[in-house]
Amino acid sequence: MDKSPDAFRTISEVAEELNLPQHVLRFWETRFTQIKPMKRGGGRRYYRPLDVELLKGIRHLLYDQGYTIKGVQRLLRENSSQFVIALGNGDLAAVEAIARQKQAAAAKEAADDGAVDGNALPAGIAKPHSGRKLFGLLKGEEDGPIGADDKRLSKDNRTLLQEALFDLLECKRLLDQVR
Repeated sequence: MDKSPDAFRTISEVAEELNLPQHVLRFWETRFTQIKPMKRGGGRRYYRPLDVELLKGIRHLLYDQGYTIKGVQRLLRENSSQFVIALGNGDLAAVEAIARQKQAAAAKEAADDGAVDGNALPAGIAKPHSGRKLFGLLKGEEDGPIGADDKRLSKDNRTLLQEALFDLLECKRLLDQVR
């Protein structure tokens, strides 16, 4: 007997639907605060339909689109759960509508501040920091390369290396799980 689309799902049902091990879903709960299944006696998890849709979006971004956990966290923080759900469902109209709403809100905020920026970037794309354009690969003339005699890395380069290290450690963890 199939459940109603509005029915809550157990972790085993969600794991089977998403083709993921249950421990991955439990791990994602620790990394994504937006995933909040109901917990009943004995710690049993029950996922709402919206939770399942969010998990589908996260799975799509991580496994199909190649995002890192940190990248998906940033998308969730800068946009919303609905944005990630729409991406996961392939609903481009909803993605564009959410992006337009965010742009309109940002334009209103900028207008309220009295400084309208004509070079505003689309929703979800942060303005690059000086020296970190395209991950520091395409630096402008004002940024210049780091000289071979310079023994200290700039703060931006240290931050970039720390982010790369985090991503590599996450990749190692995923590879270790497979082995």
